[in-house]
Amino acid sequence: MYEKLSHDSQELEALLTRTLRHATQTLAGLDRRAVALAPGATQPQPLPEHGAGFAGALDEFTARWAPGFSGSAGPRYLGFVTGGATPASIGGDWLTSVYDQNPTAGIDSTAPDLERETVERLRQLFGLSQAHRGTFVSGATMSNFVGLAIGREWLGEQRGVSVAEEGVAALGPVHVLSATPHSSIYKALSMLGIGRKSVQKITPLAGREAIDLAALEAALDRLQGSNVIVVANAGTVNTVDFDDLAAIAALKARYSFWLHVDGAFGAFAALSKEHDGLVAGIDAADSVCIDLHKWLNVPYDSAVQFSRRRDLQVRVFQNAAAYLGLPGDNPDFVHLTPENSRRLRAMSAWFSLAAYGRAGHAEIVERNVRMARALGDRIAADSRFKLLAPTRLNVVCFTLAEAPSEARVQAYMLAVRDRGEVFISPTVYGGTWALRAAFSNWRTDEGDVERVYASLAAALGE
Repeated sequence: MYEKLSHDSQELEALLTRTLRHATQTLAGLDRRAVALAPGATQPQPLPEHGAGFAGALDEFTARWAPGFSGSAGPRYLGFVTGGATPASIGGDWLTSVYDQNPTAGIDSTAPDLERETVERLRQLFGLSQAHRGTFVSGATMSNFVGLAIGREWLGEQRGVSVAEEGVAALGPVHVLSATPHSSIYKALSMLGIGRKSVQKITPLAGREAIDLAALEAALDRLQGSNVIVVANAGTVNTVDFDDLAAIAALKARYSFWLHVDGAFGAFAALSKEHDGLVAGIDAADSVCIDLHKWLNVPYDSAVQFSRRRDLQVRVFQNAAAYLGLPGDNPDFVHLTPENSRRLRAMSAWFSLAAYGRAGHAEIVERNVRMARALGDRIAADSRFKLLAPTRLNVVCFTLAEAPSEARVQAYMLAVRDRGEVFISPTVYGGTWALRAAFSNWRTDEGDVERVYASLAAALGE
């Protein structure tokens, strides 16, 4: 055995104890770490011939790389929709690497059953019926990809063809209807061979991002006999607006289409008694996307995909090899996702759900919503800012009151970032350059809201 590898194996406990100390000191110092910072120039180093061993590698990482990492795990990182990692999920993630299971096939380990149990708990958490079956994937993009792939196969089924066997050319053009699709929908459609241009944006309600049902029905009526997928939103990225999922699902009685719901983070409204009405009707969807490394606060990468048509999912993703079993009533995950080999992503979610249950995760959601409303109220009362939409759930969408051009908004965002107290991300809403503050971290509290607002206000003078 290589000398340094043998040494690290013998000294593993001491080395992991040192790594634990580094980890706990990093987490304890989140309040002092810059929430975000401009990436500095880096000079890639060549591959070492002999290596420095575990301790030397940790020293090098601590000196060269750790100082440039942002405090994105902390409570005031409000860019995109980025959760942190609960204590239990960190432990679960560490043990994922320790056990190093590949839950692809259920012939050598109970790891796939842990994943199945975790998916079942998530189904219950989000209020989906047993008609929905789920699988873990890497994120919302892959969750949307899988759901739309099953939808593509369903469209073929309506025409007596298998796209999985014959290719997308056998299906013909597909029309994807949505009011405010997330960018990952376009990416998924590109990968699936359906194409980005298949998206037909339906008029939203006035002053909203939610779909106009009359306009949707008119499009469905016009496209009768065509291949149609409707992508409904359970929480848009700019203003967390929700389509009327129950009303859209009711249209399936008169029109033929696959209903995919993108609930990447908005599906978590189901955890709040005040807001669960926003996702009423989600169970009627044919497929659902939910991103766990957002509001469940588990480490990257982790998402879940639910669908009512597991048989079609197997048809799309089945992997045939002598060393893999054939899919039965309870198919192995190798037959359900794009990957053959896959990390046991379910472990961190299992730990967090086991540790905090429904009530703990509901408290995170409800507190984040209160914090978003508090910041929205502060911004609405400040004449230097303009609130662009109601704070419906956990995202505050606002802009500068004067001359919100792309250049000025981008410069302001960088000024906020460079103060190191908070990070927000830019967007365009209703043709106006704007900013988004997205609350989804389990640590965020009232004191953080005050620090966020103070930093936003101070950056106006820079």
